[in-house]
Parts: sequence; structure tokens; C-alpha cells
Amino acid sequence: MAEFANEALIDARKTRPILENIANKWSVLILTVLCSKPSRFNEIMRRLDGITHKALAEALKRLERNGLIKREVLPTSPVGVEYTITPLGRSLQAPFEALYCWALAHGAEVETAQADYDRRQPG
Repeated sequence: MAEFANEALIDARKTRPILENIANKWSVLILTVLCSKPSRFNEIMRRLDGITHKALAEALKRLERNGLIKREVLPTSPVGVEYTITPLGRSLQAPFEALYCWALAHGAEVETAQADYDRRQPG
């Protein structure tokens, strides 16, 4: 594990831009939504409580630019747009599921640690 940590630090210049694009909260949540099925913009927005229209639009563009999702204009009236996860995006499913399971398993511990920290802070 220590060897991995050292290698990770050496490669931080290479990995940081990639991780900044895929590891932010909205990207993880959007990709998680799209892992289950292709979805339209408003459907994604409904499933992601708290995301703004602007934040979702920017995140979808970023994910498409990075090859993690595909945007398809549907031949409907009015015109619809559907987003689908790509094979590259799907390759993140297992790590994201592990992170999600970790959050479920340890969320209470994190909340307790936060409350303890806040109690120790002056003022």
C-alpha cells in the first residue's frame, strides 16, 4: 500500500485533472443515475435533488467531453435529448458502487466525527 501511495504522489500531475473531472459530487451521482438506464435531462434533474439546471448542464457537457456519457438528440416532437453512459463511463461503475457502499456503511461514523470536531471548535 505504501508503494501505491508513493506512485500516486508521483503521478499526481497526470491524475489530478482526470480525478477533478470524474470525482466531483455531481459527476459521480450523474454517472450512477445513467448506469441504471439512459435518461433525459429533466429525469436526471429530478433524481438529483439539489442540483441546479446550470450545474447539471455544465456537468453533462464535461462528462460528454471526457467520453463518459453520450448525448443523443431524439427524433421526437418537441425534440428530446437522452444521455447514455459509454463503456468508458461504465468502467467507473464498480469503483462508484464501492464508494456508495462505503458511504452507507460509514456515514454515521463520519457524522459523529463531524459533530465531535464541531463541539471542540471555539466559538
